[in-house]
Amino acid sequence: MKIVKADEAISFVNNGDTVMIGGFLTIGTPETLIDALIEQNKKDLTIICNDTSYEDKGIGRLVYNKLVKKVITSHIGTNKETQRQFIAKELEVQLVPQGTLIEQIRAGGVGLGGILTPTGIGTVVEEGKEIIEIDGEKYILEKAIRANVALVKAKRADHVGNLQFSYTARNFNPIIAMAADLVIVEVDEIVPTGSISPNEVEIPGALVDYVVVRGRK
Repeated sequence: MKIVKADEAISFVNNGDTVMIGGFLTIGTPETLIDALIEQNKKDLTIICNDTSYEDKGIGRLVYNKLVKKVITSHIGTNKETQRQFIAKELEVQLVPQGTLIEQIRAGGVGLGGILTPTGIGTVVEEGKEIIEIDGEKYILEKAIRANVALVKAKRADHVGNLQFSYTARNFNPIIAMAADLVIVEVDEIVPTGSISPNEVEIPGALVDYVVVRGRK
């Protein structure tokens, strides 16, 4: 794990990468890292996230700046620009039920091939997908999801990269940290190793590649 500025960390993101980003609307979103993505004009990105936030906040700013070619998400209702680009066929949007999406990511993080879910049975969601019947019940096989990069927001890190999250701001963040080849974390502060109780370490430093302190570009 290395402590770096945002510009250096984001330099490892390539055009065309698949990037998971934490956050629920604007809560738990790594805004400093999103600033750096925009400033470095990282484009043709596939973004995997809970939602696309608002036009002027969080992930929505990536959409507004037209850096995203595809978004895999559970909700676009708060971002009119995402809706506009989708309707105009400027942006591909894959809508996935929230619980299904996070479980697909979790499966990718722990090495599973996918999950079985009844959500979507009998709807357009099942089209083109494998249906498996168990004990008379039908389930959709939803394949595991991984990404090239995960951009994570945590409350604090210690000097070996152990992470502590803040209440509901943890949302997707701990799970996406397990499901990407490169993990970049934005934190509010870095504290001495040992300052975070073992009971409060939600992601171990072994999974973290780079840590950026919020606001340090």
